[in-house]
Amino acid sequence: MSRIPTDKLNDIEQRFEQLNADMANPEVIADPDRYRKTAKSVVDLEDVVTTFRRWKDLTSRYEQAKPMLADPDPDMAEMARAELAEVEPLIPQVEEQLQVLLIPQDPNDSKDVVLEIHAGAGGDEASLFAAEMFRMYTRYAELVGWKVELLDVSESGAGGYKSVSAIISGKKVYSIMKYEGGVHRVQRVPATEAQGRIHTSTVSVAVLPEADEVEVHIENKDLRIDTFCSSGPGGQSVNTTYSAVRITHIPTGVVVSMQDEKSQIKNREKAMRVLRSRLYELEMEKQNAALSSERKSMVGSGDRSEKIRTYNFKENRVTDHRIGLTIHQLDQVMEGKLDPFISALTAHYNAEKLKSVA
Repeated sequence: MSRIPTDKLNDIEQRFEQLNADMANPEVIADPDRYRKTAKSVVDLEDVVTTFRRWKDLTSRYEQAKPMLADPDPDMAEMARAELAEVEPLIPQVEEQLQVLLIPQDPNDSKDVVLEIHAGAGGDEASLFAAEMFRMYTRYAELVGWKVELLDVSESGAGGYKSVSAIISGKKVYSIMKYEGGVHRVQRVPATEAQGRIHTSTVSVAVLPEADEVEVHIENKDLRIDTFCSSGPGGQSVNTTYSAVRITHIPTGVVVSMQDEKSQIKNREKAMRVLRSRLYELEMEKQNAALSSERKSMVGSGDRSEKIRTYNFKENRVTDHRIGLTIHQLDQVMEGKLDPFISALTAHYNAEKLKSVA
C-alpha cells in the first residue's frame, strides 16, 4: 500500500524524542552552544516527525476499518465505509508530503536570512520600486510571523531606496525565501511621466543565509575597519559623530558599510553579521561551481543576474519566468501575499529534487 521507509522514519522519531529529552537535561541547558544546536535539530526534524505520526494514525484507522466492511451489523459496516471515505484520500497526500520531507535538505534551510535589495536599471523609478519591494517582503514577514531587523538603507533623492538590507528571522526563513533571489523587473508609468509611457526598471534581490561565527572564521588581521559620519540622501551629514562603520575583508575585497544605528559598536556588530553571510555565500558559490550541471539545475544557481519575475502594473499582472506562473493580482502581491508564488516554486523545485533521487 505504501513505499514509505518506516524503519528510517521510526529511527528519526526516536532521535526526535531523545533530542526533546536532551533539551530538559540540566547539562545541555547549562551549555548555550549545545542547547542551541539541540534546539535547531528539534526544529529540523519536527515537520517530518509530525507528518509521520499523522501517516501512522491514518494508516492505523484504515487497517482497522477495512475488515469492518464485512461486518454483519449494517451500522458497523456503514461506520467503516464512512471512516474509509475520510482517511483513504488523505493517505497518499500525506505519503507525498513525507517523500518531499525525506529529500536531502539544503543545510541552510533552517537559517535566518540577510535580505539585500538594490535598485538596478531605471534611475529614480528603480529606487522607488526597491522601496516597494522591501515593503512587500516586510508585509509578508508580518503575515507569517517573522521578525525583520533593518540593517542599513541608502535613500534616493526621489524618496526610494538605492539599497536596503535587513535580517529576517523566524522558522525556516531561508527555505521559503531562497527562491526570491534574482532580478525583479517592473513595468509601469512613472508618476513623473507626462505622456503615459510605460518604463521598465529592475531591482536586484539577494537572499543570503545568515552564517554563524563557527561557520565563517574571520581573522582580525584580515579586516580594515574605517569609521565616518552617517549621511542621508544626497550625502549630507546627519550627525557629527563617527558612528558609521565600513569593514573591508582584505583577502576577498568584500566591503560592508553600516550606518543605521547611532552607536558605532552596534553598527560594527551588524556589519560583521552581513560580512559573515557574504563570505559564506562566496564559499557556497565556489562549492556550487564545482557541481555538475545536472546538480546545479536541481538546486538552482540563485544567480542575481537572472531575471526571475516581472511586475506589470497596467495589467495588474505578476509573472514568474522560471515556472511560467502568471497571477493577475499584483496589488495583492505588493501587500505581501506571496504564497501563490512561494508554494508553486517550492512544489516545482521539490518535484525536480524527487526526480533526481528517484
